[in-house]
Amino acid sequence: MEIAMVCTRVNLLILILSLCSPYKFIQSPMDFGPLNLLPTTTTASSDFGRILFHAPSAVLKPQAPRDISLLLSFLSASPLGKVTVAARGAGHSIHGQAQALDGIVVEMSSLPSEIEFHRGGEGDVSYADVSGGTMWIELLEQSLKLGLAPRSWTDYLYLTIGGTLSNAGISGQTFKHGPQISNVLQLEVVTGRGVIVTCSPTKDAELFNAVRGGLGQFGIITRARILLQEAPQKVKWVRAFYDDFGTFTKDQELLVSLPDLVDYVEGFIVLNEQSLHSSSIAFPANVNFNPDFGTKNSPKIYYCIEFAVHDYQNKNINVEQVVEVISRQMSHIVSHLYSVEVSYFDFLNRVRMEEMSLRNSGLWEVHHPWLNMFVPRAGINDFRDLLMDSISPDNFEGLILIYPLLRHKWDTNTSVVLPDSGSTDPVMYAVGILRSANPDDGCSHHCLQELLHHHRCLAATAATNLGAKQYLAHHPSPVGWHRHFGGWWERFAERKTRFDPLSILGPGQGIFPKGSYGAAYGSYS
Repeated sequence: MEIAMVCTRVNLLILILSLCSPYKFIQSPMDFGPLNLLPTTTTASSDFGRILFHAPSAVLKPQAPRDISLLLSFLSASPLGKVTVAARGAGHSIHGQAQALDGIVVEMSSLPSEIEFHRGGEGDVSYADVSGGTMWIELLEQSLKLGLAPRSWTDYLYLTIGGTLSNAGISGQTFKHGPQISNVLQLEVVTGRGVIVTCSPTKDAELFNAVRGGLGQFGIITRARILLQEAPQKVKWVRAFYDDFGTFTKDQELLVSLPDLVDYVEGFIVLNEQSLHSSSIAFPANVNFNPDFGTKNSPKIYYCIEFAVHDYQNKNINVEQVVEVISRQMSHIVSHLYSVEVSYFDFLNRVRMEEMSLRNSGLWEVHHPWLNMFVPRAGINDFRDLLMDSISPDNFEGLILIYPLLRHKWDTNTSVVLPDSGSTDPVMYAVGILRSANPDDGCSHHCLQELLHHHRCLAATAATNLGAKQYLAHHPSPVGWHRHFGGWWERFAERKTRFDPLSILGPGQGIFPKGSYGAAYGSYS
């Protein structure tokens, strides 16, 4: 065993030398003892955004957390500390966050998709222990067989557990249960030093807090214990339309104030016929809403709230009456409230239908210059005005989500950055500008760069004037990241120094550039 380990370390040293060389030696699979390193692939150098394409020198497909530990422990102890490592889940990032230029990409989907369930008895909680490389859709499918399901979701389920927990994980359930990082009981993490740690709120809590929303900077999540609840059989899915933004947000805030009745709340802007049609693909009801969108010089904008009520058919609850009680308190456009009953699985997996439609039209694998923001409630009207000034409603392709979150559902000990402005206000908003840019429709490189520039300007103005913060953030320089974290920068930097002192992990984020930023405590002006 000792001889095998010595051989492995010698092989890893050869690997480091090859990676630090200007020449790429890894042209075919290389067996470094227990580590099977592969040459770079198109997948490892791309993501959903299709904006940046940074090729690594090698790809690791781990069969167990120990493989990741062995790699990181050797890199952290190596005097040739130039090599970086990025964990890649489903590759759904936008700006190359899971890429590692000339480094090593760890394909987390290679970890065995092991799921172990624990059903709690009276007064005890139910949970699932699941690999960090497992997708949420897999956990949903398996948990539903037991009549259970996680409480908090993302809109799109073909994302990995470790990936969303490294950001936050939000959707229409967040107002009620908090983000996904507030619904995890325990994590197994491989730190930047290569140490495998099982952490929780009561054991190695600093690491537990750091990696939740930590953007992959402190460790790689290899296993998670996810809180479960009883799953409903069906869902009553409701949509209501508005022609006034203030009324739209007022009704959204009404809905999130009714957590005993409402289980999901989101909303979106209806800019044009395309946005109305694309948002209706997964909604299996006859929506007879045919608004006048005005003219190019004088557009008319509409808004849609969607909310859902769980239907536990084994409980004596009349869901139709619940929806009636709720809708009587709303101020939507008269006669434009629509509802449909769907299975719980189909409701949670609703974006998949939209994905398949886009794939069939050749519109899925295009550029996605998305921007996601957390906006204080006091600034949401001004943000809406900024947004409308930066886009052309008649030719906007994509979806703009706007929905409220409740601040007290977020654990401030995690690494997620929330708006400082109005921090005593219980409500803030999530805004997702989910835009598509298709080269085949004339959006060339110049067009894409213009869209990205507009988003940077919008984000900067909203941050400066409204106190907004980016979610799934992208900043082109460490200076931008320092401003993003603001008063939380020192804590974030301290965590980096403690858990990944050589800045091996998460190079694609650009927070701690390796070499040019040796000390995490650096100060930016």
